Amino acid sequence: MKKMYLIAVLFLCMACSTAILRAQTAQKITVPNNLERWITTTFAKGKIPPFSFIYNDRPSAEFIRKWKHSSSKLTSDDPNVIKYQFSYTDPISGLTAECVVDGFPEFNAVEWVLNFRNGSDKNSAQLRAVNVVDLTWKSETEGDFNLLRLRGSCGSRADFQPILSTLSVQDSVYMFPDGGRSSDNSAFPFFNIETPDQKGVIVGIGWTGTWFADVHRTADQEVSLTSGMKYMDLFLYPEEQIRTPRICLLFWEGENPLTGNNHFRRFMLAHNSRKIDGKFAEYPLSAGFEWGDPAPCNEYSCLTEELAIAMIQRYKQFGIVPELFWLDAGWYTGCGGPDFTGGNWSTNVGNWTVDTTRFPDGLKPISDAAHRVGAKFMVWFEPERVDRSTLFAKLHPEWMLKRPNDNCYLFNLGDKEACAWLSKYIGDMIEENGIDYYRQDFNMPTAPYWAVNEEPGRMGINEIRHVEGLYAYWDYLLERFPNLLIDNCASGGRRLDLETMKRSAPLWRTDYQYGEVNGYQCHTYGLNLFLPLHGTGIYNTDDYSFRSCLGSTMVINWEIFSIRGSIPDMQRVIAEYKELKPYFYEDYYPLTGYGDQTGDDAFLAYQLNRPSDRSGIVVAFRRKDNATNNIQVKLQGLDPETTYAIQNDNDGSIANKTGRELAEGVTLAIDQAPGSLLLRYTPAEK
Repeated sequence: MKKMYLIAVLFLCMACSTAILRAQTAQKITVPNNLERWITTTFAKGKIPPFSFIYNDRPSAEFIRKWKHSSSKLTSDDPNVIKYQFSYTDPISGLTAECVVDGFPEFNAVEWVLNFRNGSDKNSAQLRAVNVVDLTWKSETEGDFNLLRLRGSCGSRADFQPILSTLSVQDSVYMFPDGGRSSDNSAFPFFNIETPDQKGVIVGIGWTGTWFADVHRTADQEVSLTSGMKYMDLFLYPEEQIRTPRICLLFWEGENPLTGNNHFRRFMLAHNSRKIDGKFAEYPLSAGFEWGDPAPCNEYSCLTEELAIAMIQRYKQFGIVPELFWLDAGWYTGCGGPDFTGGNWSTNVGNWTVDTTRFPDGLKPISDAAHRVGAKFMVWFEPERVDRSTLFAKLHPEWMLKRPNDNCYLFNLGDKEACAWLSKYIGDMIEENGIDYYRQDFNMPTAPYWAVNEEPGRMGINEIRHVEGLYAYWDYLLERFPNLLIDNCASGGRRLDLETMKRSAPLWRTDYQYGEVNGYQCHTYGLNLFLPLHGTGIYNTDDYSFRSCLGSTMVINWEIFSIRGSIPDMQRVIAEYKELKPYFYEDYYPLTGYGDQTGDDAFLAYQLNRPSDRSGIVVAFRRKDNATNNIQVKLQGLDPETTYAIQNDNDGSIANKTGRELAEGVTLAIDQAPGSLLLRYTPAEK
């Protein structure tokens, strides 16, 4: 009976989330002249707010203006951020919808989170079809509306592939991720809506669960957006409160839609990235301890304290010490050993104690060794996935969400006692072992666990509580350890959203085939459109491989105990990477369009431009089956009157061209296939 109920409410919620409350609030799409006035006007008393929901089977547009309205300006810790709180309270039932709004005038951006609270002593009526944003934007002119979005991550060459769609009247693009992880496979929670009159809005969604977004061309000069939780149909207990997804809208205008994307990239660094001492934290160049031990070893299950310290000394000996040493999966109890009867790294998640056979004094000696050579130390955890045979499963079975015929449990972060216990437990491990940075992985879907454990009439509550608990857990670690960085991995980049990016970044953005660099080129090409902080591994030191792995962070995977490679090449790559890394923090321009560029016949190129010093780079790749040795591209973001000196790193040649000439077209020539090209440009000396 419970299963039939779940199926019924799933279909109900899918129907109501896609079509019921679209376009209840309309406004002209434009960059606000005064962002604070936009906030106070949009959420003003007597107006329908830019969100919607169904309560007690009635759409909020019918009653929200009759609810008690209050507003207050909040104190902001950041002088560049405006904060308001608006509440709407039903005088009959006591339900309150509370919206906390942040405004960022420098970036013409606004964010809000919608909370609900039942202020009565009785269960509330059913709350469903919650659209945390429900807006229609009107263009001043007729023409095309475009939507630029990305695929999510599924471990393929097409991860984060850009998709540009032109929306005809009544066209709709409905997006949601697979399985409960926010950027898993089918959708990515950042996109750019462009209007015909050279304006637009970048949308970011902060929800580390199953969000949805529907972009719908409603009329000749209109496009609407609704977004929220995909599965939500519930009542609230007396005095119970819930939160819903965060929404971000960044308004832009200009001839080039990438104006919006680049404005958003800068916004992400300024307000949605980890801060240490008031500045955005640069994520490090890192290296690990895994060099392909023989079967049945996997991951780090055969690593020992002595070997790890020897590797650190090897890096020092070669003069290639990274900023961070990274200990990945397999260091905990049950992994490794002479007979491997205890299983491997994957089947021992939940045994969060150090394997004292291989690490008799814990991980502190390895941390100390890293610190002695001037590096940080990071350790991998996967606390939410718990194998049924492990310590956590046996110690606290009441905190495990289970589903039939599955050997793994979901640690219930939605249980406040469980969340507090885990926070302290992992925090104590970090402190005791001298861990500087924390890596969190998550290798299973969550949605099936939430759904099968749902109470009748409470669809979505497990998801809400788990997501709230995840944020509380990370926030605890970040507050306890002010210099901590969190590396966010979920089978690669399957949990990238506005809320996780506020707290973390993906050092390993996809679990696509390790070292297959053509895929890495594709991932960089797409993900850079919205996120400036992400990285991948580098396995070889040749130019084609190195340039394919470039990003704002990078992971060294060289075999320093073998005869492969050379020390001078490793030293050269590290030095060049440190020169190029700063370019990933400013403006990005894809130069070869948005078509399918995953094939081995592709010629792919992108540009990184630094308005701060008017310099930049162009990175290009000709893959093995590409039949032409050159393409024409148009550089962007340059001053047309400035003369630039363009250095070709392949042959050392230098040419001078004006910004106007470079914008009209420049030839990228690569004679070899596969082959790569790196151009650097700066204003020419007069």
